Amino acid sequence: MNIKERYKIVIEIFSKEMPVAETELHFRTTYELIVAVILSAQCTDKRVNIITPEFFKSFPTAQILSEAKVEDIFDLIKSCSYPNNKAKNLLGMAQVLTNEYHGLVPDNLEDLQKMPGVGRKTANVIMSVAFGKPTMAVDTHVFRVAERIGLSIDAKNPLQTELQLTHYFPEDLIPKAHHWLILHGRYICKARKPQCSQCFIKDVCKSYPSFQEH
Repeated sequence: MNIKERYKIVIEIFSKEMPVAETELHFRTTYELIVAVILSAQCTDKRVNIITPEFFKSFPTAQILSEAKVEDIFDLIKSCSYPNNKAKNLLGMAQVLTNEYHGLVPDNLEDLQKMPGVGRKTANVIMSVAFGKPTMAVDTHVFRVAERIGLSIDAKNPLQTELQLTHYFPEDLIPKAHHWLILHGRYICKARKPQCSQCFIKDVCKSYPSFQEH
């Protein structure tokens, strides 16, 4: 099976088995989304969703957040991973967003990455989820799952994986495919103990059966 054939079958199966695939982060505005995505770095979406309701009560807009004290931000997010850095990044992000973009989240990679706490992965998430752009954010789940299934070949880093995935997935499916791979990696193709017996794409997976659950 060549890589194009594998993509074709994977798309057919995911379309049937996971017709709805979207972020599990809770948000109402693009400002809330960018806050949630910054918080989600090396942290579970479940934990972020516990933190953000109180956070947005205190800081409902980028302008209000831009005027906050780092200590006050930290107190609200201290249960997530790396709260010190994230508190500083959230403040810096809000200041740039308010001062340079009038509080409106930009919809392009270059401007998004000018904000503290927003790297390429985070920017791709914002563009995909908020604006429906055909971008592929490669986190640890996507990087792992793409390699295991055989959707990426010899990719040494997230950027190489991103470029391969966006090349082979049809442009209109890229936002959904991003969530297919994230959710599959989160619940089935786990890092330490993949649940191969529950996997609906095991017959097309490059790593099965040599990498079954034990």
